[in-house]
Amino acid sequence: MTSTLPAGTGLHVAIIMDGNGRWATRRGLPRTVGHRAGVEAVRRVVECAPDLGIGTLTLFAFSSANWQRPAEEVTALMRLMEVYMRAETRRFVESGARLTVIGRRDRLRARLAREIEGAEQATAEGRKLHVRIALDYSSRESIARAAAHCAAQHAPALDRFGELVSQSLADEFGRADVDLLIRTGGEQRLSDFLLWECAFAELWFTDRMWPDFGAEDLRAAVLEFHRRERRFGGLGVAVADAAAPRLATG
Repeated sequence: MTSTLPAGTGLHVAIIMDGNGRWATRRGLPRTVGHRAGVEAVRRVVECAPDLGIGTLTLFAFSSANWQRPAEEVTALMRLMEVYMRAETRRFVESGARLTVIGRRDRLRARLAREIEGAEQATAEGRKLHVRIALDYSSRESIARAAAHCAAQHAPALDRFGELVSQSLADEFGRADVDLLIRTGGEQRLSDFLLWECAFAELWFTDRMWPDFGAEDLRAAVLEFHRRERRFGGLGVAVADAAAPRLATG
């Protein structure tokens, strides 16, 4: 039995990694090239996240709605995910990071499911950063499953229901609410991503395509987060307190 990360460790930052295909198309390249370039952006972000006070990083890799894309692109994405899991496991272990995947697994290729399981087991002791990959993920589906679980019972407390939402799609940890949601690529919507967990998240949008996103972009988003005041329906709680990391402004 593996242990979990200490509750409340660092910021929970979620990223909708949008713009891979458009990045490639604008360069006259196949969309799959954009997805491969997006993997490099993931590496950059994972590497710099702990220094910015991030303890949990949830990355939206493939929505349940994305099965509607052309079969060739979907197949390429799944194969790329297999390669990522196999190639990055050692890097995660050496850096002290943990890797888990949330979302459905019954529709994934058997080989990919095995790679995911192997990566999760190999990195289970990581404490420096928890990276969660959302794969075949639908927030609406996770909420619906949690509601079905409670259908014959009295309505649970919100915290308990939130745990059920997470656990309904293979997230055994029931991670904390998102502090900061980032979306690249110029779009400004949630796209069925962590709807419950983002109820009070700070939102940060950028026109930069995901393959071009780097450490300075993530730093800018975190700096903006610490400038904001979070109210949670009350009179306000300053984000930039003594617990916030000191980030140079240049």
